[in-house]
Amino acid sequence: MKNISLHIDGKYVQTAKGNTVLAAARHNGIYIPTLCYHPRTRQAGKCRMCVVEVQGLPGLQVSCSIQAQDGMVVLANTEKIIETRKMIVELYLSNGKHNCISCEAAGACELQDAAYQLGIEKSGFPVLEKDIPPDFSSPMIIRDMNKCIQCYRCIVGCNNIVVNEVLDMGFRGSNMTVVCDTNKPMGRSSCVVCGECVQLCPTGALTEKKSVAKGRSWEINKIRTTCPYCGVGCQIHLHVKDNEIVRVSGVEDAEPNYGSLCIKGRFGYDFVHSPARLKTPLVRKNGRLEEVSWEEALDHTAKRLLDIKQEHGPDSIVGIGCARSTNESNYVMMKFMRAVIGTNNVDHCART
Repeated sequence: MKNISLHIDGKYVQTAKGNTVLAAARHNGIYIPTLCYHPRTRQAGKCRMCVVEVQGLPGLQVSCSIQAQDGMVVLANTEKIIETRKMIVELYLSNGKHNCISCEAAGACELQDAAYQLGIEKSGFPVLEKDIPPDFSSPMIIRDMNKCIQCYRCIVGCNNIVVNEVLDMGFRGSNMTVVCDTNKPMGRSSCVVCGECVQLCPTGALTEKKSVAKGRSWEINKIRTTCPYCGVGCQIHLHVKDNEIVRVSGVEDAEPNYGSLCIKGRFGYDFVHSPARLKTPLVRKNGRLEEVSWEEALDHTAKRLLDIKQEHGPDSIVGIGCARSTNESNYVMMKFMRAVIGTNNVDHCART
């Protein structure tokens, strides 16, 4: 794709033709704060945090929506722009309950980040605290609309990315809020608990139940790995504290999922720390399962398979592959059953 050139705050930058001014700035290390924009939800233009001045155009322009043009001259951090952003953040802080001390999103909140970058310690406007009871009805998600800034990211994610079409904006004026279906509690709505909305939320309005009080963002070590639940190969981050997984998120810029996960991939990590997990092989002796070495377990299994094959024939044996194994391991399983055992009785737990 053809590149174009422009100037942002006096810096000569290049970006792909068709990119927005915001994308051009971010690709070149120039900070422009946003609250409603997300790379996966695309243009939004609602929060007005990303406004810039463009030479030749009147007023302030929304950088997440305006296309970069060859030769364009952009100012992203003038005094006028900074004052505008401060006013916007102060308005957000004045509407709702944004208590960073007790919020689960502290340290990973984009509203908090914007306030920090702009040097805002408190709102200059009268604080109009909402008093909406948090919704705990979902088995995995807590909704606290007191902290919602109506950025629409959760709505776009639910409707356009995973296409579950559960969330939308309801009511009007000061009563406008994000609703599930026809304003049902999330746990009684058509929500499939994929957690897409939680990952996209820029504040603490949507949080995960299982990770509450498990660790602040700065205490967490993020480890990238592959989701073990099926063969798609979704890329995930394990959020680990004290050698314990406290939450899971999708890797935003990685194929094949680009941040999206199903309910199992996002919330089904408890098995890792289950005390019921087997740590050594077990062989039944005299009617009881006993721990043995891997050598004894493999020898015992090979002998039993050989005995069954000789007595009942190879088609009396069935091989079941596992979705948590690699493709290579499942291939070896299939090859073993067909070439060594001599049967085509091979299946897979994720086939259905």
